[in-house]
Amino acid sequence: MDILQQFTEAVKKALSVLYTNHYAGEISFQKTRKEFDGEVTLVVFPLLKTSGKNPEVTANDIGTYLQQNTNLIKKFNFVKGFLNLSVADSVWINYFSAILPNDRFSFENAGSSGLSVMIEYPSPNTNKPLHLGHLRNIFLGSSLAEILKARGHKVIHACLYNDRGTNISKSMLAWKLFGNGATPESTGKKGDKLVGDFYVQYSTAYKKEVEDLKQKGLSEEDAEKQSALAKQVNDLTVAWENDDKEVRELWKTMNNWVYQGFDKTYNSLGIKADKNYYESDVYNLGKQTVLEGLDKGIFYQKEDSSVWIDLTTDGLDHKLVLRSNGTSVYITQDIATANEKDSHFKLDKSIYVVGNEQDYHFKVLFLILKKLGRKYADNLYHLSYGMVELPTGKMKSREGTVVDADDLIEGMIDTARETTTELGKTEGLTATEAGNLYKMLGLGALRYFILKVDPKKKMLFDPAESIDFNGHTGPFIQYTHARIQSVIRKSNLQVEEIKAMAIATDYVLHQKEIELIYLLSDFKKIITEAESTYNPALVANYVYELAKAYNSFYHELSVLNADNEQQKLFRIQISYKCALTIKQAMQLLCVEVPERM
Repeated sequence: MDILQQFTEAVKKALSVLYTNHYAGEISFQKTRKEFDGEVTLVVFPLLKTSGKNPEVTANDIGTYLQQNTNLIKKFNFVKGFLNLSVADSVWINYFSAILPNDRFSFENAGSSGLSVMIEYPSPNTNKPLHLGHLRNIFLGSSLAEILKARGHKVIHACLYNDRGTNISKSMLAWKLFGNGATPESTGKKGDKLVGDFYVQYSTAYKKEVEDLKQKGLSEEDAEKQSALAKQVNDLTVAWENDDKEVRELWKTMNNWVYQGFDKTYNSLGIKADKNYYESDVYNLGKQTVLEGLDKGIFYQKEDSSVWIDLTTDGLDHKLVLRSNGTSVYITQDIATANEKDSHFKLDKSIYVVGNEQDYHFKVLFLILKKLGRKYADNLYHLSYGMVELPTGKMKSREGTVVDADDLIEGMIDTARETTTELGKTEGLTATEAGNLYKMLGLGALRYFILKVDPKKKMLFDPAESIDFNGHTGPFIQYTHARIQSVIRKSNLQVEEIKAMAIATDYVLHQKEIELIYLLSDFKKIITEAESTYNPALVANYVYELAKAYNSFYHELSVLNADNEQQKLFRIQISYKCALTIKQAMQLLCVEVPERM
């Protein structure tokens, strides 16, 4: 039983003894504010109907009962409707003694939860390389997967490739017009970057063509309609759907270039999908579903043969599901993919990790699936996240102003090398060990800086700030872990010896030690909340607070030169447990921590 559970049971007992009225509500605790004595605060207001007394008297009644009838508190005080409790040292010590020997997550279930959860990410288009925005997607998806796994769920990582359609046709057309037979081998470029270059070339040429037509007196709308390039893109898209052999061969070749490039980036980030879906495999299934829905009156057809659904009675709009030329749109293949996922895995939950620019899309998708009678529709969730911007502003793929993921990763590792070398944190390491450390710190800085921000919020990424060893950063936490490992090595104690040492129940705790145990006790609650809210930022900010608290403890109290042997052993134990918890929390963020620096 954790500390708050003990207090919950004790307060329930107090209420039943002190008052005749039965209290059936929830007992609400919070951390005591720093300006007051105590660690645990009971919110008294909900209990007043049961006590029939004012807040001060009720608080005094409960505080007195706990002090006289339990061994949970040293003292208490109350401020208005809040009862502040100073927890007895023995309670902290007993709790710490219980969690110390456990090397597994203290919140882990005994076995599998029996639930299957699919997380879909990063699901890119095959017309450009992965960029900074994709990295936020990947980091959120992979971290959430680790959190769910730690809770005992079976997690399936899926990736849907938007591998056909208008945007792909734009890159194909640009290659045909401007490519001169270029290949990744002939240019020395990664395949995804080469194809992305052609996408930008098309956009540049199209923009110029529209401007030229406008100069001849056409409106922008008419210029776009008369664009020869746009017509060629449409022709390519239709030809692909008509299974034109030449178009299909070019499409297959260019997509393979992209997949080879993506795989290199995925490998550098340590991710691999369990199941890949491709729009090209499912778009016809989606069209069949739409036509079936049309027969049932769920969809309607316009005079130009396009197919729509009317969602105005649901507070939304009319949504296109098939173009007038018979080609499908994104939502068509998403309908099909959702059906495929359900038939393949019978999922308890399916999570889409997609930016908030697609919020409306997923509202529409989930609603359409409900109208189609899909029972699994209630188990779908869109993990919406804000866009990542740079100090220079918003990124735009078609203008070639995105931050390439590979370049950013390489740059972060280079920055980690420069910063670490300047600070002298690689002394005594071999060249291989130093190289591994640079990669660990660079990727850790990148992942942590992005994951510490609530997914729903838009964020500004600053590479220089992310690598600061003294800031709210991954390297600060990584360095703290290495520092603790150094302390443990200098103690000359083996891990099993540390975990086996008994702690005297009469040990008098320093406030800094209490703060650490309290933070350690929060881990279960933080993970539970991160799981239920799909928010890895809770874990990221928790582990920063733990690292910060340990550094404060380390600077104020001596570990290896403590006043007595008992104090020394306990501080080694708490150091060990903090290091383990930091490592586990960072693992949930997919960030490695070094053993030495």
